[in-house]
Formats: sequence, C-alpha cells, structure tokens
Amino acid sequence: MLSLTALPTINATLNATSTVLLLAGYRFIRAKRILPHTICMLTAFIVSTVFLISYITYHLHVGSIRFEGQGWIRPVYFSLLISHTVLAIGIVPLVLRTLYLAIRRRFKEHEHIARITLPLWLYVSVTGVIVYVMLYHL
Repeated sequence: MLSLTALPTINATLNATSTVLLLAGYRFIRAKRILPHTICMLTAFIVSTVFLISYITYHLHVGSIRFEGQGWIRPVYFSLLISHTVLAIGIVPLVLRTLYLAIRRRFKEHEHIARITLPLWLYVSVTGVIVYVMLYHL
C-alpha cells in the first residue's frame, strides 16, 4: 500500500512528467508531427489528472503543510505559491476547452487557445515542482 508521505514526491514527479510531455508535444506540433503531438498532449492531460486526484487525496488526509523557510526565501515562496495556485485553478477550464476543440477537430480555434494554454500549463507544472522542492527540501 502506498503511504501518504510518498504522495508529495509522486505529485512532483507527475508535474515534472507533465512538463516533459508538454514540451515534447509542442516540439512535435512545430514539426507537424500530429500523431506524436496528440499522444504527448493526451498523456500530459492524463498525468495531470492523476496528479490532481493524488494532490486532493493527500491534502484531504493531511491538510496544509506549513512553509518553515525564513528570511528572503519566504516572500519568494509565497509569491510563487500564490501565482501557481491561481493559475492552477484557471488552467483547468483552459485545458478542457483546448482538448475539446482538438477532439471536435476545430483546429484553428484549438491552435488559438493552445497558444495561451500551453505556457500557462507549463508554468503551473514547473512551479509545482519548485514549490514541492521549497516546501519539502529547503
């Protein structure tokens, strides 16, 4: 059985995996390689969904974790955490809309919204890993 204490590390790994998949998907679409792009982006969506389930499960059982850092790192952490949290909430409907447009083969609209979704999704994935490192390893 998986311990609750393992979930933060698993969550950070899922975020890092999502980042790699998003970057690979972007490179594939720039090279007009549609199938690998589709596979990467769908896999990133699945990995991010698993992350969200794991994250909610962890925090329902453990609650919040207090950041213990002091000095200059404290405002850096909270600035990062706030931007990460706000965008993490906002990215969900953007990802769902982007995915919906692709499934419906409305590629012009998909491309337009993906130009907004991708950098925000990347920011959320990367800052999720940074917040984890700051919270659990500093």
